[in-house]
Amino acid sequence: MSTTSTKSSRKQTSAGAAWKKDDGAAKSGAFLGKDRAGISERTWQISAAAILFTGAFLRLISLSLVPLHHDEGVNGNFLVTLVREGSYHYDPQNYHGPTLYFFSAIIPWIARFLGGKDFGAAYGLTTFNIRLITAAFGVATIWLALLLRKRLGTMAALSAAALIAISPGAVYLSRYFIHESLFVFFTLAIVVAALKYYDTTKSAYLILAAVAAALMTATKETWVINGPVLLIALVTTDIYFRLRERLTRKSKRKSGELGLREQMAQTLDRLGGPIHVATIALVALTVFILVNVLFYSSFFTNYPKGVHDALTTLSLWRHRTHEHEHPFLQYAFWLGQEEMPLLVLGAAGALVAVWLAKNRLAVFLALWSFGLLAAYSLVGYKTPWICLNFIVPLAVTGGYALEVFYQKLREFQQPRLFVALAVLVVAICSYQTYELNFVHYDDDQYAYVYAHTRRGLLAMLDEIDQIAKQMKTGPDTGIAIVSPDYWPLPWYFRDYKRVGYYQQIVPATEPVIIGSVAEAEQMKSTYGDRYQLLNSGLAADGSYALRPGVDLLLYVRNDIRR
Repeated sequence: MSTTSTKSSRKQTSAGAAWKKDDGAAKSGAFLGKDRAGISERTWQISAAAILFTGAFLRLISLSLVPLHHDEGVNGNFLVTLVREGSYHYDPQNYHGPTLYFFSAIIPWIARFLGGKDFGAAYGLTTFNIRLITAAFGVATIWLALLLRKRLGTMAALSAAALIAISPGAVYLSRYFIHESLFVFFTLAIVVAALKYYDTTKSAYLILAAVAAALMTATKETWVINGPVLLIALVTTDIYFRLRERLTRKSKRKSGELGLREQMAQTLDRLGGPIHVATIALVALTVFILVNVLFYSSFFTNYPKGVHDALTTLSLWRHRTHEHEHPFLQYAFWLGQEEMPLLVLGAAGALVAVWLAKNRLAVFLALWSFGLLAAYSLVGYKTPWICLNFIVPLAVTGGYALEVFYQKLREFQQPRLFVALAVLVVAICSYQTYELNFVHYDDDQYAYVYAHTRRGLLAMLDEIDQIAKQMKTGPDTGIAIVSPDYWPLPWYFRDYKRVGYYQQIVPATEPVIIGSVAEAEQMKSTYGDRYQLLNSGLAADGSYALRPGVDLLLYVRNDIRR
């Protein structure tokens, strides 16, 4: 006969699982046999592996296909300096944080260690390798979504992971060498690690949450939006459930029911007691500060200046919010254009979560995703890659909608309807993903293609490589760039030793001169007697498109026959 009293059992339920008692998904404990969704553990493992493989394949296949964007070229320039000279100093004028560069430097550093200095410089710094880092974090984000199985349900976790895996924007932006992929991963990692800490009471998870939070703040200055939105969503979720319970309660207090103060006390006891929790929180805060100091100070090679500069970034960034200014609904428009299935499912999941109020995490995700969308929409500065911040929580919220829909159809013995919906969503997303990432990747009619480098630039680079090969001068080939717009050319010319970026018409004798169509007449009068225009065959004026509104001309010295 059990010696556990009814009262102690009730207290444990009330205090031990405010987030567990209304889980509405899979029960706690091991998944044995088939779970609530009727899916066996083996089927779960195969499905999760297939989704991860699909996400990895879409992010890694032909990773060098798309020419680097302007911003990728700038980031690549920072990376080249870090790898070759061992130097990176955080600059608040650059705004974005240092984590991208230090994580991306790992592969070139390993290449240099294994093959020597020259090998590391030539083969470690490749377009594939630098984008491999952001693609890897994109795949890791899919994995994080799968870890929410216990909280949201098997079908919700699989659906959320699949939506992230094949989302046109999630794939496109994971194949970009920019900060967003890392930033979004660290943001979701905070949520997953915090949930693990609450569920298991293991202090290591709180430390991991602190590390994730530190890496988020060391990745991009927009943590000042993401961080507060997470906290607001958390507090609002608790307030919502308390108000809902108060409105539906027949009496003020049921017999034996714990009040707020008692619930908090019981929760602290379950986590190890107030002293233990305070100690772990202090350790987590210390880790948070230390990780930020390490990265912003470039591992103490730029201390304390790097840390001081990190604190001034927000005030500098605040003055740039007028750049790339778009209307309030611009993000919603971009999502509607490229992510309609995700947007619809995310909205449905938010409505279902708030209406049913059976799953606290689902309500939190709804408030997080749409709260984040509203917060970023209030800022005039808007660029398409920020949409990745919404895509991930919308996908998880949409996964919850599919979980509820699936369970309802199972009750009515109509699972085929769910299969039909899943096939439709996959078909739409897959088609859009293919078109965006492998066909129209430089077509600015697509939302995510934002002032992107045109594929014609790669043809110009091939011509220059052929000239260097013909002259047998290789990386010593002289190149004069007199166009005021030239990014991401520094990345592509990273192995050339004699490249001058003049940004204006200057006297030159180098074998190759790159100028702008906007200064075509001046270039012709300055260089026309000694140089010949190498016609690209891509445009009527023989130019190479750099990006919308910027076209380049390639002049080759007369003694070099082409």
